[in-house]
Amino acid sequence: MAVQRRYGARPFGTDRAAGAVAQLVLLEVLCRAVGLGPAGWLTGFAFAVATWAALTRALDKSWLRSFGPANRVTLARATLVGGVTALVADSFGKHAPVAVLVGLAAVALVLDAVDGQVARRTGTVSALGARFDMEVDAFLILVLCVYVAVPLGPWVLAIGALRYVFVAASWVLPWLRAPLPHSMARKAVAAVQGVVLVAAGAGIAPRALERGAVAGALALLVWSFGRDVGWLWRARGRAAGAESVARTADGGAAGRKSGGRSVPGAG
Repeated sequence: MAVQRRYGARPFGTDRAAGAVAQLVLLEVLCRAVGLGPAGWLTGFAFAVATWAALTRALDKSWLRSFGPANRVTLARATLVGGVTALVADSFGKHAPVAVLVGLAAVALVLDAVDGQVARRTGTVSALGARFDMEVDAFLILVLCVYVAVPLGPWVLAIGALRYVFVAASWVLPWLRAPLPHSMARKAVAAVQGVVLVAAGAGIAPRALERGAVAGALALLVWSFGRDVGWLWRARGRAAGAESVARTADGGAAGRKSGGRSVPGAG
C-alpha cells in the first residue's frame, strides 16, 4: 500500500473484501442447492484465499487509483470460476451437478467478452486488468480440462497446461516475455477452447465427437502458441540486430569524437 499512499491512490480493500465475501456466499449457495461436499468447499475456499492474496499483491504494486468497473466484472468472473473449481473438486467423490457446473462456466465465458468492452468504453484499460483477465481465463480452462479429462483421457490436460508451460519457459528464456502484437486469431483460438470444453463437459454429444472437437481445439492452441513463439523468436533476432547496429553507431561516433583513435574500454 506504500505506493498507493505515496501517490494518493484509493485503497482497494472494499473491492477485495466484496470479492471474498461473494465467493463464500456462492460456496454456501452450492452447499445448500447441490450438496457441495467438504472437498469442494475447501477447494473453493483455497481458491478464494489465493485469488485475494494474488490480487492484493498485484494491486499494491500497481499505479491504479481505483479498482474500476472492468476489474469488478473480472472479479465476478473469478467468483464463478471459484464455484466451478469447487464443483470439479467435489466431482471426484460423487456425481457432479453438470447443469450447474456448465452454467457457471458458460456465464464466466460470456462475461469474458464484457470486461474488455467495459474497460475500453470507460477508459480504464490497464496492464493489471489485462493480466487479471488472462489469469482468470487460464485457470478456468485448466479446471475444465481436469473435469473433461476424466471421461476423455489425461491428454486433454495439455490444453490447460500449455499456457503454464509457456510461462515457465519464459523464466529461462526472457525473450518469451516480450509483448505480442494484437491478434484476433489468438483471441478466437482462446475462445474456442472454453466453448469446446464446456460443451464436452456437458456430455450431450457422443464421446467420439467430443474427443474430435477437443483434439481439434488442442491442435488450434498448439498452432497459436507455435505462431507466437515463432514471432517472438524473430523479434528477438531483430532486437539483437538493432542493438548491434546501435552499438556500432555509438562506437563510430565515439571514434570520430576522439580523432579516430581507439577509446579505452570500447569493445
